[in-house]
Amino acid sequence: MMNSTNAFHRLRRIWRPVVLCPLALGLLLFPCAIRAEEQTAAPAQPKIEALAPGEILTYDITWSNIVTAGTATTEIKEGTLPDGKKVLLFTVTTHSAGLVDTFYRVNDRLESVFDPEIMQSLKFSLNEIHGKRTRNRELVFDHVNKTVISTLNQDPPETIIIPDHVQDALSSLYYLRTLEDFIVGKPITIQVHDSGKNWSVEVQTLGREKVTTPAGKFATIKVRTFPKYEGVFMNKGEIFIWLTDDSRKIPVLMKSTIAIGSIVSTLTKMELGRDIK
Repeated sequence: MMNSTNAFHRLRRIWRPVVLCPLALGLLLFPCAIRAEEQTAAPAQPKIEALAPGEILTYDITWSNIVTAGTATTEIKEGTLPDGKKVLLFTVTTHSAGLVDTFYRVNDRLESVFDPEIMQSLKFSLNEIHGKRTRNRELVFDHVNKTVISTLNQDPPETIIIPDHVQDALSSLYYLRTLEDFIVGKPITIQVHDSGKNWSVEVQTLGREKVTTPAGKFATIKVRTFPKYEGVFMNKGEIFIWLTDDSRKIPVLMKSTIAIGSIVSTLTKMELGRDIK
């Protein structure tokens, strides 16, 4: 049986708590990788209760419910663009903790600028610090011309063709939360652009379960996401998400299988926001 130090060094090589897919949600999320240009899906009609400004969710991140890896906080705010357009701002911040923080400090911030009228991301930014390595990525979406301008660190910007109804890795999780058709045997497909690629992410509904976390007891919808995509809080591997079985679809538990266990994100605290019309 390996000691905690050896276990940590193995964990450090594979743990990457942020973007993803989704689904989101991570959110935005998914069994075979299907390129988004090969398959399209019509968007479902959303329920806006899931996009409540003022919502703040706090998670503990652990390795196989044994080693404390860090904490993550998600938040929804209202914003206004220079032209006066009202938008929503989705943010996620993650911080390492415990043994992980001692040997390999992680501080990440993700932000998605979301247009609730078209239910799509307008801009996405990722700023991450993993140990001594830093990375900054920005995506600016042009949905009319079906392109995104992607900038990584100081590299020249790259223009990439995107499909219709595409989300970024963070907005995909929130978009998933607005949907209603969680039916066993009926997959949901979400188009996602991340890391220079377009993905068709499939969300499979597995059933309903009761889940207890430090934030309370919840009736939930259990979903699994394909392809094996790097989403919010998650690494590559099979991803399971438990969403509250109500109009808000709050992620109360997320698990991603990895080579030596799983990364688990558990809701510990929540502040509900107000509905927008």
